Amino acid sequence: MVEDAVGAPAPKGILGWVERTGNKLPDPVFIFLYLIIALVVVSIVAALSGVSALHPTAIDEETGSNAVISAVSLLSPDNIQRLWVEMPATFTHFHPLGYVLVVMLGAGVAERSGFFAAGMAKAVKSAPKSLLTPVVALVAMIGNHAADAGYVVLIPLAGVLFAAAGRHPLAGIAAAFAGVSGGFSANVSPGQLDALLFGITEEAVGASALDPAWTANIAGNWYFIMAMTAVFLPIIWYVTDKVIEPRLGPWKGGAQAGVGDDTSPDPTEHDGARAAKGLRHASLAALAVVGLWALMVFAPGTPLINEAACEGIPAADCSIHTELDPFYKSLVAAFFVLFLATGWAYGRAAGTIENHRDLVSMMAEAMKDMGYYLVLAFAAAHFVAMFAWSNLGLITAVHGAAAIESTGLPLPLVIGLMVIFAALLNLFVGSASAKWALLAPILVPMLMLLGISPEGATAAYRVGDSATNIITPLMVYFPLILVFAQRWQKSFGLGSLTAMMLPYSVWLLISGTVLIVAWFYLGIPLGPDAPVGYTLPDVVVPAEASLAE
Repeated sequence: MVEDAVGAPAPKGILGWVERTGNKLPDPVFIFLYLIIALVVVSIVAALSGVSALHPTAIDEETGSNAVISAVSLLSPDNIQRLWVEMPATFTHFHPLGYVLVVMLGAGVAERSGFFAAGMAKAVKSAPKSLLTPVVALVAMIGNHAADAGYVVLIPLAGVLFAAAGRHPLAGIAAAFAGVSGGFSANVSPGQLDALLFGITEEAVGASALDPAWTANIAGNWYFIMAMTAVFLPIIWYVTDKVIEPRLGPWKGGAQAGVGDDTSPDPTEHDGARAAKGLRHASLAALAVVGLWALMVFAPGTPLINEAACEGIPAADCSIHTELDPFYKSLVAAFFVLFLATGWAYGRAAGTIENHRDLVSMMAEAMKDMGYYLVLAFAAAHFVAMFAWSNLGLITAVHGAAAIESTGLPLPLVIGLMVIFAALLNLFVGSASAKWALLAPILVPMLMLLGISPEGATAAYRVGDSATNIITPLMVYFPLILVFAQRWQKSFGLGSLTAMMLPYSVWLLISGTVLIVAWFYLGIPLGPDAPVGYTLPDVVVPAEASLAE
């Protein structure tokens, strides 16, 4: 029998097929490379065949009617010149790149100083036994801000705490894994994932030229992700206590099993007087950062309020969100400062940061960890840009929107189908940024043409992306979670882990799909100044020469 890297039999059936198929796929960087090659071929065929569509907003100045968008060969002299001459700009102007790197500079300090780990450990260890499951699940979802720390610290620690409470440690691992990974997009506030996804969304909107004035607001899904947290929390609680733990049976291994090895941390590792002192100092630093941003918003004449934004606009047509636009755009920097300040304050008090050189070193290490993302972003940036140069993205979106309209499907149902599609794709391509960079150039403008906002498209994608993380062996942390589980039960294999997490995945996908469909039916804003609906700009723009090439 074939075994995996840690000695567990490889699963058969549908799970085995998913694993074998996924493992045959190339690295996402090369997926983009192959797609670029295919895109070049398709662009040549489309250009020779005269594929075209009418631009929804641009007007041809000569005819006075909608401009014709014609497919352009990527081997045309102009596009070949653009590829080589603009290569540095294509990469560095890729919107997600700046957003993610700025946030991660601060998050890297908060993670490496021990602040994230200590905060999560303090939260779950302070929970009463009766509320251990929901506290673990909630901290796990919030712990998405902590990146790797949520996986490598909280999940094994949850197993230790469940065992210490006389409960099955695998149930604790399952609850934490479901929260960190299954609830990947749920949270109480925006964070680095929002910066990443909305950066790609902004790139897709810009490439479509449908709305040149639209810019990303990383709080654009804030209300929705809070609702996801409120919905997912009781589901994880119920599945853990009523489905998974009874199936596992009573725990008889003792509270100390699995503690003290390389992968299951001692529960006191992030505790003690120094950690408590560090958390107090970090809390004060967080209050100072929040106070600074509040001062810049609410004090008279502050820089994060555009008081002139509503001048010349009827009061009924202008909202406070229009004036708050600088504040929303400052949130990326706000999270950088927040993570940097809290991590630095914790490290100084706990002794993990002795001087400014340690701080700079942690920031540098965080950038080293982003090395693979930079390579992926280089490939994704060129794929998105070349898709725009060929005009195939907008042409596909126009015809796709027309096809969906012809079916008569309600828009909320269209959103629900998009969620399911993203969930299925997630079984084979694990990277959230890679999948969204593949889908956004078509889905975002297509949904805009159907009256769904870019924020709505992003919200739908993230629901599907997170629900199936916990059942695909291709998720990068899946083998690590398996190792954590085998510290408590040697016979626990890949199929066992997938079977244990499957109920979570099914219920998270069902509840997330129902939530977003209902959200769109009710028309509730997804975040500040982020409606679910969208209307194309009233003011038409002159057709650019590239549209008619």
